[in-house]
Amino acid sequence: MEMNKKTQMNITKLQMFEQKLQSVLMQKQTFQGQLLEVENALVELKGAKTAYKIVGNIMLSYSESDLTKDLEEKKISLESRLKKLEAEEKKIAEDSSSIREELTEQMSKQKNE
Repeated sequence: MEMNKKTQMNITKLQMFEQKLQSVLMQKQTFQGQLLEVENALVELKGAKTAYKIVGNIMLSYSESDLTKDLEEKKISLESRLKKLEAEEKKIAEDSSSIREELTEQMSKQKNE
């Protein structure tokens, strides 16, 4: 059975969507891990007598309030990135599903010919 050009193009598109989706999921997993680390650091920081921040290869003493502020800002940034990635993931999944349905129809038609 020989595929027409439209079917071949849709297969290529589907492969590209799947690769994009894989990339987005990997980024999302990385940011989720970073967010978890920040949240855990914030919990540990509450009520701490001394607070330190690693900068390069050295550890510096910081005030709890300054370090909490830095971590809260990082948390907000990570949450924003995650929301964008989730929206992108949803869009890619929808596009992929649409192409998959179209491919199914095309393959069915070609099979019946």
